[in-house]
Amino acid sequence: MTGWSTDRIPDQHGRVAVVTGANSGLGLVTATELARHGAHVVLAVRNTRAGGEAARRVGGDVEVRELDLACLASVRAFAAKMAGDHPAIDLLVNNAGVVLLGPRRTSADGFELHLATNMLGHFALTGLLLGNLAAAREARVVSLSSITHKNAHLDFADLMFERDYRAATAYGRSKLATTIFGVELDRRLRAVGAPIVSALAHPGLTRTNLTPRAWEHRGRFGRMIAWGGLLATQPVQRGALPQLRAATEPGVRGGQFFGPSGLWETRGRVTEARFSREAADPAVGKRLWAAAEDLTGITYL
Repeated sequence: MTGWSTDRIPDQHGRVAVVTGANSGLGLVTATELARHGAHVVLAVRNTRAGGEAARRVGGDVEVRELDLACLASVRAFAAKMAGDHPAIDLLVNNAGVVLLGPRRTSADGFELHLATNMLGHFALTGLLLGNLAAAREARVVSLSSITHKNAHLDFADLMFERDYRAATAYGRSKLATTIFGVELDRRLRAVGAPIVSALAHPGLTRTNLTPRAWEHRGRFGRMIAWGGLLATQPVQRGALPQLRAATEPGVRGGQFFGPSGLWETRGRVTEARFSREAADPAVGKRLWAAAEDLTGITYL
């Protein structure tokens, strides 16, 4: 199968890259390739022991820092230390995410856990590091979407999904929110003439450790479903290509969205993907941005 590959990643020496959720799955592959091409990569992880093990696998110029996206205090602490140690940040890959198909859970701040981790934490992190990104030459923010965003719909009257909770729906909503965030970030960066590109990517159906974890609450039956589902997915090395292209390809434009080209965007070579109508709606973007500012207490752009 031909198409974009990691061989096309240009030299990354002199660049500082932050990858959230970099200790496994898509984040680990992304961090590995960035480091292999010369970047100084910050593995932003909730579990620093797992992060240390990942750093040894990645090799190259890497460091491990603690970041729990489901805790705004942790996000603030991470950003403050990063901002002091790295005045210019060239790349922020908002990769980390959770898929939890059990009962409803909440974050340290009382938010529904999918939304807290997948979108609100990254919204806050991006805002807190925006000055460092602006100080870099040709900086980028890459937000990780999902094909599940295409069938999702935000309920602004119940963003925390306190009524009639359904886990799969909550995950889809969180990924729609993440996608809307990436698109709205691009609009706002353009509006103020900021020298930062906001691009997006999704991995299609990719084999990561999130799938078995999502079904662990169902015991043996859940493990059978999870591992059966893994047989229908593409390898994580291929699933990471869209976000690596968004992060490194010269000339990527703000608002570009990359994903697999085959079988309803579930697998295959990297191409430009399509947003759902709701994800691309400026009115929805404006409304979600205001909600995120109110929930996180972080205002920017």
